[in-house]
Amino acid sequence: MKKGKFLGSLGVVSAAALTLVACGKSNNSSNEGAKKADKFPVETANKAAKQGGTIKVALESDTPFTGVFLDELQNDQPSADVSSPGQESLFDTDDNYKMNDKGPATLKLDRKAKTATITIKKGVKWSDGKQVTAKDIEYAYEILANKATKSQRYSSQYAIIDGLEAYRDGKAKAISGIEMPDGENGLKVVIHCKELKPGMYNSGNGYLLESAAPYHYLKDIPFDKLESSDKVREKPLYFGPYRAQKVVRGQAVTWVPNKYYWRGKPKLDKIIIQVITTKSASQAIKSHKFDVARVVNSQWKEVKDTKKITFVAKVPLAYFYMAFKVGKWDNKSSKNVMNPKAKMGDKSLRQAMAYALNTDSVYKHYTDGLSFQVPTLIPEQFGDYFAKDNNGYSFNLKKANQILDKAGYKKKGKWRTTPEGKPLTINLLAKGNTPIDEPIVQNYIQQWAKAGLNVKLIGGRLSEFNSFYDKVQHDDPKVDVFLGGWMLSSEPSAEQLYGQGSIQNYSRFVTPENTKLLQEMDSQKAFNHQYRLDKFHEWQKYMNDQAYVVPTYNTYQIDAVNSELTGFSQKPSKMNNGHILWGNVAYAK
Repeated sequence: MKKGKFLGSLGVVSAAALTLVACGKSNNSSNEGAKKADKFPVETANKAAKQGGTIKVALESDTPFTGVFLDELQNDQPSADVSSPGQESLFDTDDNYKMNDKGPATLKLDRKAKTATITIKKGVKWSDGKQVTAKDIEYAYEILANKATKSQRYSSQYAIIDGLEAYRDGKAKAISGIEMPDGENGLKVVIHCKELKPGMYNSGNGYLLESAAPYHYLKDIPFDKLESSDKVREKPLYFGPYRAQKVVRGQAVTWVPNKYYWRGKPKLDKIIIQVITTKSASQAIKSHKFDVARVVNSQWKEVKDTKKITFVAKVPLAYFYMAFKVGKWDNKSSKNVMNPKAKMGDKSLRQAMAYALNTDSVYKHYTDGLSFQVPTLIPEQFGDYFAKDNNGYSFNLKKANQILDKAGYKKKGKWRTTPEGKPLTINLLAKGNTPIDEPIVQNYIQQWAKAGLNVKLIGGRLSEFNSFYDKVQHDDPKVDVFLGGWMLSSEPSAEQLYGQGSIQNYSRFVTPENTKLLQEMDSQKAFNHQYRLDKFHEWQKYMNDQAYVVPTYNTYQIDAVNSELTGFSQKPSKMNNGHILWGNVAYAK
């Protein structure tokens, strides 16, 4: 599974309900939805499968998906979801996300030699029939590291590979640390590292790629034209169970079996993934228009009694967050650089804005408890890495006002000024994925107003998802605060999202203490589990105090699955690359 996929809205609230909360009315939520979801299975019943059939899968979104069908350049969750029938990782995992030998390739780590050896299985072929080779693995690293691709998935973590930094800086034409002992067409790659890291045994560790890219198919496309090319946008190659037969940009993809699939012939004849609006999701489920559809949480009561449906549920490795822009990305040095004069550089201002939000009461009540506040940037699903004594920023408007008073943000009429007495306007960037995002954000703006903070939406309205993504990535100078969301990797290391050398550190904060803690949690000492735990807990405490990025909420993920289907599973050992392994999904006999 991969770190850093921008999420859209997961848990949503009705506009009418939100108004009640904003007006301060009480609620008596039964949290019925959460109680039920907790008892739902993580997979459909295991039944004998039959060959054939077509299924339709709903992708709920009120904006088109970007449709980048290349893992090394893909950065948004909708594109990852729509590509999942074809996209497959090199490695399978057990239920604890530890990589095993059951996938398309195997991994052997040698701490003494400081090498990671990847061996591709014979018969793992691209959907045009070509064997996946060593060069395809090397090429994936080249796409990631070459500055011309502008890959948002690059992080300085990858510089642990010998020669990768020299390649990225244009000082070398190849990555010296990637060895192909049997040649480019061989099946073995030996990656030489400066040192190995404790998380490397797990999927999503952020130091080793888990993908390959079809060099023979893409090699003639210049790196700066790769993302926009038809071969990436409309005619991608994958070595997963299905191949893309037809792409309707931003709207739908039709998948048919990859006849060269290494695990054997997929059972279904066709998978059609189609975008539908979030407003129409509940009706689509009730009318059985789709065989698989994500439940929109605010619509749970409308769909919960639907017949001939199996509800499959889990709490995903994900969270939504509020982040403060305090710097920019320097492409020349491949580092985030803080602005010492950033408007949001004052910790007191950031903390006050966090305390002013009534996130938990809004989401928990109006989604039947299916959405809930999270206290820390390491979610509870990571077990003992989660610092359970970290309470985060629970709603406390009185405390927000006290912090601002103490820090010198005095009220001048309705609004507070800066400590220097200058007018203070805070510019907010937020996505408009669903019809109810507007009242949600307006509720937040009202809460901040109660603390005397003048927060205004950039452009006076919510941003379309792709426009939001562009502004955040490219450090639009108008943005002071933004509301984002991450789909996380299955290894808890935070370097790839919050490190100095990570493009995805979109807040752009860089402090010596943050860098120190991130390095320590992935150091050689961190092969000692208790030491690593201690550093994770220290980092969560530090990030909570600094409030550069404040987690807001997560939500139950519930899929409505046609009860005639079998093989649909959310268990890590039965998934690949964080996606449903569609090669296992079939109609039951």
